[in-house]
Amino acid sequence: MSGPDEDHQFAGRAALHIAVFAKPLVSGRVKTRLIPAVGADGAAAIQRILLQRTLAAACDVAGAQVSLWVAGDPGHPTLATYRQTFPITLRVQQGDDLGARMRAAMASLWGAGRRVLLIGSDCPLLGAAELRAAAQVLNAPDIDVVFTPVADGGYVLVGLGPAAARHLPSRILDALFVDIAWSTERVMAQTQARLDAAGLSWQEQPMLWDIDRPEDLIRARAQGLLDPAPD
Repeated sequence: MSGPDEDHQFAGRAALHIAVFAKPLVSGRVKTRLIPAVGADGAAAIQRILLQRTLAAACDVAGAQVSLWVAGDPGHPTLATYRQTFPITLRVQQGDDLGARMRAAMASLWGAGRRVLLIGSDCPLLGAAELRAAAQVLNAPDIDVVFTPVADGGYVLVGLGPAAARHLPSRILDALFVDIAWSTERVMAQTQARLDAAGLSWQEQPMLWDIDRPEDLIRARAQGLLDPAPD
């Protein structure tokens, strides 16, 4: 859990909300690229561990509100343990594609005086320390957007803070989430180019990697990253 020094570090800062994106953990519908290596049930079990670790990390950030945004039914039985274990609210993702769903979530959460981190649940290296560091960036008066990129060309975290309120919300949200080639290696580069063209400032955190392919699974197991996180 967070210690007193960390609590003091964030005292008096802009309010922080961490939104976690996920889907019901239905066998055969999550981590599909891992199925050839571990089977449908094995892939779902891996996603359960990743989601637990992600929520545990988010809830360990002192003072943060945490929500779980579900692509589907937030009352699905596979999500019951997270509703019972963590102090989170559950919301439904809205939109026809990933960009639209991210845009809608960010639009509903972000406003003047608030920092919002929107994160995925595929990266076991994204811990509470990394979340705190990204939130700290958003206290800067001249940084609109923060990212944590991943090695496959995408990102696992995008955040907006108070500085971004100097721009029209639609300008920022469209630059971030509209007409991006989602699920490709071009996501990060394309997004940064869009922000530069719109005159928006951004900062990257150190690159991480997520678990999507069998080779990622081997790497994660070797580093002990698939052990369940403590409640």
